[in-house]
Amino acid sequence: KIQNAKSNIMIIISHRGNLFGPDRKNENRPEQIKKALKEKFDVEIDVWLMKKKWFLGHDKPEYRVSKKFLENPRLWCHAKNRNALTEMIANKKVHCFWHEKDLYTITSKNIIWVYPGRKTCKNSVLVSKGPRLAKGRMLGVCTDFPIRTDKAHDQSYCIRFRRRFDRQ
Repeated sequence: KIQNAKSNIMIIISHRGNLFGPDRKNENRPEQIKKALKEKFDVEIDVWLMKKKWFLGHDKPEYRVSKKFLENPRLWCHAKNRNALTEMIANKKVHCFWHEKDLYTITSKNIIWVYPGRKTCKNSVLVSKGPRLAKGRMLGVCTDFPIRTDKAHDQSYCIRFRRRFDRQ
């Protein structure tokens, strides 16, 4: 989390644990998720529930995890099947949502998840396709480039802060 020029918290969310761009080989791997969490990013993960067992994976269930793993408050759990959604919604310790091609959806913590290129609002997270600075008012951004995005936001904050300070 970093502070932006308006003194709000900007949450930078690692998309599937990616840190430097899309990485199909490592995304959604529990080790990669832990690495992104260690870097102090929140992480969006793709979650499946199959035969009462939890898995991570984008197109199919690949990596077995525990329910306790999903209860980490810095994880944003994207339900990939109905069973995962119904079980995670029932567990108040899991922050989850469902979407396919929706332009907007709402998470279990009442945050608006916004499709790339759409307008944001104060209580929204924009899914970003690249490392460019997200524009508009929002709570956070979900990106495959969290480290570059973090540095860009931090530099932008410093520049804006100096300009605002110089005017006083």
